Amino acid sequence: MSDCLELQEVTVRYGTRLALDAVSLCVLQGAQAAVVGPNGAGKSTLFKAMMGLLPIASGEVLLHGQPRSEYKEPIAYVPQREEVDWRFPVTVFDVVAMGRYGRGKWLKRLTAADRRSVQESLERLDIADLAHRPIGELSGGQQQRVFLARALAQEPHVLLLDEPFTGVDVSTREATLELLAGLRAREVTVLVSTHDLDLAAGRFDQVVLLNRRLIHAGPPREVFTEEHLHEAFGGQMVVVDGRMIVVDQCCGGGDGPGHGAALDAGKGVRR
Repeated sequence: MSDCLELQEVTVRYGTRLALDAVSLCVLQGAQAAVVGPNGAGKSTLFKAMMGLLPIASGEVLLHGQPRSEYKEPIAYVPQREEVDWRFPVTVFDVVAMGRYGRGKWLKRLTAADRRSVQESLERLDIADLAHRPIGELSGGQQQRVFLARALAQEPHVLLLDEPFTGVDVSTREATLELLAGLRAREVTVLVSTHDLDLAAGRFDQVVLLNRRLIHAGPPREVFTEEHLHEAFGGQMVVVDGRMIVVDQCCGGGDGPGHGAALDAGKGVRR
């Protein structure tokens, strides 16, 4: 399909280890999809492959039918906070302004329009008063807002958010959800990786259930079945007090060992 973000049999390896196994996927333009699965499932790897940050062993990423390398519209990516060196000596304004440089303006001065976009993005995330603060002095929630503002300043056609709700305060979580709601009107395609299955079921058009290979993708009610969840999470799935609970073995981030997640049995799980 030409009006979607499409993966065709995408395979990624870390040396001899298979990280993604022939994943094929189509997310329609303007849709918002939650990418879920146990830690080590390849969620972060999927995003990095889409961004061209990891080499693809085989397969292809297409945007509106064009190869990723030829696509001209901005694609914004917000990595997990653990992957960022917060000691780097830059201010909040500098970080958000990087979103404008990403539009082909490297080594060029910011224009008045660029500065307006940066200021509007800071205000949209309620961090304009932090513009001149060093990024390393901020709280985790504030740092997350800065990176969301940078993504917004890019005026992206596609937005990838890797675990944006992990380790942030309630106000940052709500600000993120409000931002995503606003992007619907702009028909920005959004993919968000999350361990919160309730959130995925209640707030997203599509769910991508992954465990190195694609288990299932589609509306939450079609994806969150006992069969699909057992296939993805295996013996880590139990039922407690009427809630289907998926428990990873320990805590962590990225594609390493991970978090617990819960899905209300009444929200999209067929028994």
